[in-house]
Amino acid sequence: MERFLDEHRDLKAEVYGKLEQHRDLLLPTLEGISKEEHRELVRKILRLLVAEGYRPMHFYQHDLQKYYYLGELMALVDLSLTVKMGVQYSLWGGSIVNLGSERHKKQYLEDVDQFRLPGAFAMTELQHGSNVAALQTEAVLDIAADEWVITTPDDGAIKWWIGNAAEDGQMATVFARLKVPSPDGSGAIDDHGVHAFLVPLRDAAGNTASGVEIRDCGYKVGLQGVDNGSLKFTGVRIPRDNLLDRFGTVERGGQYRSPFSASRRFAATLGELTGGRVGLCCSSLAVLKGAVTVAVRYGATRQQFGPPGAPEVAVLDYSSQQAKLMPLLASAYALHAATRFLVGQYAEAKRTKEEDLVTDVHSLSAGLKAYITNFTANALNVCRECCGGHGYAAVNRFGAWRSDHDIFQTFEGDNTVLLQQVAGLLLKKYQERFSGTPMQATYAYLRQMALDSLPANPLASHETSPRHLRDPAFLSRALKYRVARLLHTVAARLRKHTKRLGAFGAWNKCLGHLLALARAHIESITYARMSAALDTCSDGDCRKALKAMADVFALGCIQGDVLWRNDDYIAAEKVKAIVKLQEDLCRELRGIAVPLVDSFAIPDHILRSPIGQSSYTRDPYAEYLRSIGWTPS
Repeated sequence: MERFLDEHRDLKAEVYGKLEQHRDLLLPTLEGISKEEHRELVRKILRLLVAEGYRPMHFYQHDLQKYYYLGELMALVDLSLTVKMGVQYSLWGGSIVNLGSERHKKQYLEDVDQFRLPGAFAMTELQHGSNVAALQTEAVLDIAADEWVITTPDDGAIKWWIGNAAEDGQMATVFARLKVPSPDGSGAIDDHGVHAFLVPLRDAAGNTASGVEIRDCGYKVGLQGVDNGSLKFTGVRIPRDNLLDRFGTVERGGQYRSPFSASRRFAATLGELTGGRVGLCCSSLAVLKGAVTVAVRYGATRQQFGPPGAPEVAVLDYSSQQAKLMPLLASAYALHAATRFLVGQYAEAKRTKEEDLVTDVHSLSAGLKAYITNFTANALNVCRECCGGHGYAAVNRFGAWRSDHDIFQTFEGDNTVLLQQVAGLLLKKYQERFSGTPMQATYAYLRQMALDSLPANPLASHETSPRHLRDPAFLSRALKYRVARLLHTVAARLRKHTKRLGAFGAWNKCLGHLLALARAHIESITYARMSAALDTCSDGDCRKALKAMADVFALGCIQGDVLWRNDDYIAAEKVKAIVKLQEDLCRELRGIAVPLVDSFAIPDHILRSPIGQSSYTRDPYAEYLRSIGWTPS
């Protein structure tokens, strides 16, 4: 199973082997150290990786699978490290790669790769986070001096939460409104919207550049190892060539030129965030695997209560514990398949620049980022609770994981905003496919839905046999039907409410419905990718385990959706049969849960959770005792 899951196992062994030689950098817990100490620790590990010959920027340009795999590996070392690498390479370096010219790449990328030129990605402002189009920072061209003048017009435009800014960043990609004097000589200023500019922040000695003010954002809920700062610019002058001009250029006399429309240019500029979202999926998945590994190993060994006069039983033998942890384990495998697919699709989109694929990857990255990070955040709480009081010990890492990971639901796009983007794209495709009057659209939709239904039409079927409920055809169609039904009904609601409330009011009225649609779509895709991965597995035992986990994931999506109630597609007796089948499958998975988490192949020196060590089943409390100063007897 480990070989099936991980095609880069050699890289994992190599990187984690290097870190094992520097155990002084792998602290058992980060509680108690200052943010300055944590930041220095992160720098040391990053510099070690670079010194050992690992080149993240080179991976980013030439082997995206390895780039994101390296980020996933580092997530279990320290999420602050993964985030700092993402800022340095995906965002800062990536902005040069994707928004700049060959001149910019030649001038900066080698130093970025070697961490000689730490940089920042200065997009978010105090008053405007996800609404990038409303950013206020200005870049006004001084034609006589052939320079841009970067200015923060008011306090609401101060750049905020900028990684690498507080201590390390020597330069930043600053997103600002590109303004040039109108060519008609009227003295007016033309605003061409948000563009990206390379702006110096400080020199190599740490001296702040003229006109730049920097403040440390201070202690956060988590990720203390990332030096987030805020930036204010007062008449900062940079050369005209410091505009990252792949999608829009300005000539010596101030003439603005772009081959793209304003909307396409803005979308291309924001494309940088897609790569960041892919990285967040990989890192969040790593944390999910780590948490489930600890909880399952602990549950398989921790004994509590039992029949009168009989030995205590492992807590994982309780059906309540199985109902909590086995769906998390199954989902970790399913989301692993979906994330690997996303990375592959992103790499292909970067290679081909094919427009439809780029659009699909944007939607998939937004949806999966929102789904995985939210799922992992909830799973961390469940896993902590399943480990009882020992899960509350800082040394077992749940606290740090929860604190550090929590922001994943917000940055690179707030999850609620991202899910709305997914829903919006689905609605756009729906409207293109089912155009015409409302009656014509309804007829076309119902006809297509009937054509897509199972031969033994589940709209009328109440079949409850395990064979039927585990049939991939039924599960796939059920999940697709759920998406189609949500899509059709929300389109109808939007149409109705728009007449009275307007487009914005109608969207806001239907927001919960739209978010449910996006989540259902991502779950349908995730099951499809899990099924596709299962089909490539040649080992019989692994296939059986993967099939059980795929079924648990899909049935859980169906069971948990209240919209199935009062719906002929899933009758009441069918829901009851699904609940019972889920219990049976979770009990089946319990028997192989430990080898399934072992297949994630997280070394003990990387997991660093005493109750989650691979040796825990042999000597449950030895490492835990040692962690607080006891010598095991």
